[in-house]
Amino acid sequence: MDLGDILSREQILPELRASNRWEAIDELIENLVAAGKIRPEHREAIAAVVKKRESSMSTGIGFGIGIPHASTDLINEVVGSLGRSRTGVNFDALDNQPVKLVMLFLVPQGQFQKHLHTLANIAKLLHRAEFRNALEQAPDADAMLNIIRNSTGK
Repeated sequence: MDLGDILSREQILPELRASNRWEAIDELIENLVAAGKIRPEHREAIAAVVKKRESSMSTGIGFGIGIPHASTDLINEVVGSLGRSRTGVNFDALDNQPVKLVMLFLVPQGQFQKHLHTLANIAKLLHRAEFRNALEQAPDADAMLNIIRNSTGK
């Protein structure tokens, strides 16, 4: 499972408004509610589990990338939302740099292998400088989705 499988145009926010990682998580979860991927009554519980995971260790992995993630029994399939911040989000990243690309994803509870596999695929793709630069320069969500699909063969 990779980004091309998880994302649709509606699940990409090219103008993330958040200034810190907690706001970014809320904004991306709100996007998943709006896209019909999370039920509105599950919003708070899902935000709490993602923030609990994020509190244990920042998912700001460096290179301007944040990958907040969690497992929950409130979903039936892997879901995600990608946000881009032109100014950068304070994510307490490992390299202390602001995060420009935030990829939040959720995996159904009990699917640990899928969780690790998805995380590894996303991190590997986002570690490619030319891919990150293309996403950062893309004019809109449609262009961002095309870059993702061309990079993952989807």
